[in-house]
Amino acid sequence: MWERARKAYAQANGSAAPWYGVAAALGIAVPLLAGALTGHAAQGAMVALGAYLVALRTPEGPYGARARDLGVGVVVVAVGSTVGGLLAENAWLAAGVVPPLIALGVAVPRIGPTAGLAVLLAAVRPRQPDVVLDVGLLELIGGAFVTALLLAPWPARRLRPLNTALCDAADAVAEALDAVAEHVDAPDPAPLDAVELTNPDLLAVTRLPDWEQRRRAASEALTAARTTFGLYRSDRGRDDPTRPERLIDALARVLHETVTLQAVVEAARNYPPDREWKMEAQTAISALAARLRLLAGAVATSGEAPLGGEESAAVRRMGRAAEGVRRAGLAGEEDLVAVALIGQVRRSIDRIAGEVASARRITAGGLRLGFGPPRLPEPHPATAWPRIRDAVATRSPRFRQVSRVFVTAVVSMALAAALGLSHGHWMTLTAMLSLRATYGETVERLVQRVGGTAAGSIVAAVLLTLAPGQFTVAAIVLLFAFAGFAMRSVNFSYWALFGTPLAMMLLDFSVPSDWRTAGERVGLTVAGALLAYLSVRLLWPAGHLERLPVQLGRLTGTHAALVRSTADVLAGEHVRLPHDVIVTAERAAEAVAETRDRLAQERVPDTELIARLRTAVRAAHRVRDHLIAVSRMSREAAVDTGPIPEILDRIADELEEAGAVLEDPPDRRDEGDAAAVEELREQLADLDDHLSTITRRRRAEIKSGVGRDEFTPLRHALLQVSGTRYAIRSLRRDAGRVVEASFAAAGRR
Repeated sequence: MWERARKAYAQANGSAAPWYGVAAALGIAVPLLAGALTGHAAQGAMVALGAYLVALRTPEGPYGARARDLGVGVVVVAVGSTVGGLLAENAWLAAGVVPPLIALGVAVPRIGPTAGLAVLLAAVRPRQPDVVLDVGLLELIGGAFVTALLLAPWPARRLRPLNTALCDAADAVAEALDAVAEHVDAPDPAPLDAVELTNPDLLAVTRLPDWEQRRRAASEALTAARTTFGLYRSDRGRDDPTRPERLIDALARVLHETVTLQAVVEAARNYPPDREWKMEAQTAISALAARLRLLAGAVATSGEAPLGGEESAAVRRMGRAAEGVRRAGLAGEEDLVAVALIGQVRRSIDRIAGEVASARRITAGGLRLGFGPPRLPEPHPATAWPRIRDAVATRSPRFRQVSRVFVTAVVSMALAAALGLSHGHWMTLTAMLSLRATYGETVERLVQRVGGTAAGSIVAAVLLTLAPGQFTVAAIVLLFAFAGFAMRSVNFSYWALFGTPLAMMLLDFSVPSDWRTAGERVGLTVAGALLAYLSVRLLWPAGHLERLPVQLGRLTGTHAALVRSTADVLAGEHVRLPHDVIVTAERAAEAVAETRDRLAQERVPDTELIARLRTAVRAAHRVRDHLIAVSRMSREAAVDTGPIPEILDRIADELEEAGAVLEDPPDRRDEGDAAAVEELREQLADLDDHLSTITRRRRAEIKSGVGRDEFTPLRHALLQVSGTRYAIRSLRRDAGRVVEASFAAAGRR
């Protein structure tokens, strides 16, 4: 427990947000000062409370998305506070109204806890007949005021979120390139991996970078950039893509070609005919990564940072080194398969250089976007009811969490009403805001909230005792609001520390709190924490384990579709892998990874099951990489691809059959499975024979007098098959791991 508490308080989840703190502090403190100056402290506190509730939504993303989210918050706060004002001093009626609203906020993320908080905080205030009908209007004014402050930088910083996302994407792709460069001629890492190191600086220089981790980070950064761009309304109605879209597409092509390069580099390491080309390849890849970082800097600074030149001497030197290896192979001094693989390395580097140059030209022209109102989401009311019905019928994790929060809110408010607790809402607030979907997340949030609340309550009591005046309280609110909102994203403990006195002063601004109130707040917070803990321990399980077989079935099924799409590329039916098929497979893997993370947060995690899920997800990532490499190396028609299409179809069949078994287990295993495995093994052996045949024919072609530099169909076939052979074998191995790990994980259930 002490170790869990130490980690909860020491972790840093993000960076500070000073502008967010300034805007929220001004939005809350200014109404308090105005109310104190005009003698309307109660009304000023209501305006400040509306600003507080809207600022709690923590708007993120482009300013258009922030405006939409804050606008929804203002409306929810106005309606909720009006309802809460009508429920004032009627604890039992509030106990019947507030819990459904709290549960609704969990079910609909767009609403969040704002509705429940607005009704609850308005319902617990003493009834004031002269302002009860104005509560909604006053909090609406406060919400609109803080919204204007939070959106004030919109005209000057409208493109900053997009530039940040594009910069992060370019940096992430550069990191992936660096990982490939370090793997070109890397020694056996086993001896160093066996040494236990705790110093992060030593780890950075002694361990090879994790290619799979870098590749996933780059893919996620590109997805985030696409999502961010999709939230901008500007330039709609144009048929041609905008510059940001073109830059994202160029970076995506660089990443896909980097995946191909990594596969070819891994294959070429088995045939090291010459060491010079490896050094030149490392230098060229690192140089391309550096050029991407220059591009990222130029995007981040809106063109103020230098972009560098368009040509690369390192890439030209790599071309000369590869040409020397090719000539040696034609002269019979090197293995033709090795020569073909090094030729593929050169081609991939040249393609990456061309895409980087294209991205440079796009950036140099400026990433301009038109101006327009925020894009509104397209409603789909027809699909809402089926989703709700399915969630209830299947008792999905979201439905279970909604039910758990609802029951906890009902119990906490009923206890407060039955015992006549004047500050019973603190118990409800702690329970509703701390209860998470898993045991680990809930305990971590409870530890942070209880510790921060205790410290914050003491600080508030001391300050209010020393300086009880309204002007002094408003000044303290300004400081605490700035610190709380600015540090909220770093660690929730900071929010509990600074937000506790802030909430106490806002709710009792006209009648400041004292030591007794602080003590009640601590005691009720502990009681709310106990309720949340009992809920997550005693109520129904989260339900992630029950959904696991279906998720694993989707994982194998979507990757089977991706394998078949790759076979279509080899057959000439597609020019490249469809982006939507890749995205669907990625999302299926992300769903399994999310379930794995949820299961790791259980009170007693099943480490064996988590390890199997981790193996399945990592193997699925590698399967997609292999397929991207095969499709890009086979983009041009070859004389004969050999048994590669049949191998891909057989792998797709295995994945599809595994998905069907996972989602609907048969009574017994098909006896034809063993024969199918043997057939695939024979096809892989045929691929080796096919490559050997092409190599012999290519040597005979050279001896017959065909020019060494002439690009013949046999030369093309040798380049293609030699590069895809290693990727196909790796694909077969990793597809088998996906199936085996998925069956093992489902068998645990």
